[in-house]
Amino acid sequence: MNAAVLARLATREHDLGDFGNALLEAFSSRPRTISPKFFYDAKGSALFDQICALPEYYPTRTEIGLLRQHADEIAECVGEHADIIEFGAGSVVKIRLLLDALPTARRFLPIDISGEHLLAASAELKKDYPSIAIHPVVGDFTRPIALPNLPVDGRRVGFFPGSSIGNFTPDEAQRFLRQAAVLLRGGGMLIGVDLVKDPAVLHAAYNDAAGVTAAFNRNLLERAQRELDAELDAEAFAHYAFYNPLLQRIEMHLVNMRPQVLTIGGYRFPLQEGDSLHTENSHKFSVEGFRALATAAGFRPGQVWCDPDNLFSLHWLDAPR
Repeated sequence: MNAAVLARLATREHDLGDFGNALLEAFSSRPRTISPKFFYDAKGSALFDQICALPEYYPTRTEIGLLRQHADEIAECVGEHADIIEFGAGSVVKIRLLLDALPTARRFLPIDISGEHLLAASAELKKDYPSIAIHPVVGDFTRPIALPNLPVDGRRVGFFPGSSIGNFTPDEAQRFLRQAAVLLRGGGMLIGVDLVKDPAVLHAAYNDAAGVTAAFNRNLLERAQRELDAELDAEAFAHYAFYNPLLQRIEMHLVNMRPQVLTIGGYRFPLQEGDSLHTENSHKFSVEGFRALATAAGFRPGQVWCDPDNLFSLHWLDAPR
């Protein structure tokens, strides 16, 4: 890593915030990589909503189909008078399918890093579900987070749809699940998990013909221009996504297509043609492999629901006291 940048990050001199510091670290390191959580400013969140509606992007419609088909069975697992905590809530679309099947749910606590997007979506949700207390929490659920000071007098149930668990490294996934098992003890969690499948299906899902995923990926750099006054040519970066069968994951990169100098916070980073920034992993699982991961983290795996083509799965995990 660039020694000057490392020293700056250590002392927090001229702190650029989480996003700016993460970019400084990414462009000072080899390989260059950054957490996908930084995709989700207001524009990035809106672009992701567009991705979810694309014909190539099967996860959203498949998961919604499973939620609709098995809502009554899921409601039995959740139980009555539950407090529901959604990790990475985004547009809070899928939770509506659960709330419709859970008339006795007491509270809903959506957590998301994109505050503007979350608060707007939560305001709409409050209009449609006036009997449920809704407490949006703006924050990074991958870190310890303070929930509102509410009585813990019922079951806590986690909801983690979209196979966002696949964005973590294996160690990060294990750590998140362990933290969730403690937070939800006495309750449980419903989690969406994308499955290993034909690489051609995966390639199409992350390289849509309309170029929305490419715009979503490139928005990370455009966000740096908007928020950090970064100097760079974002259009010179190409979207590159592929399936790595050895690691069973989609990898998403931004590849620089011409020599340029990127400037952030007064630091200059010369980039050559072909230099890349690794922006996201999306791990795929087998049903058995994910159940083993959840068990090791302290959950007790319960029912599993899959679509007929075995594209996607929903897992109920009990969180023992």
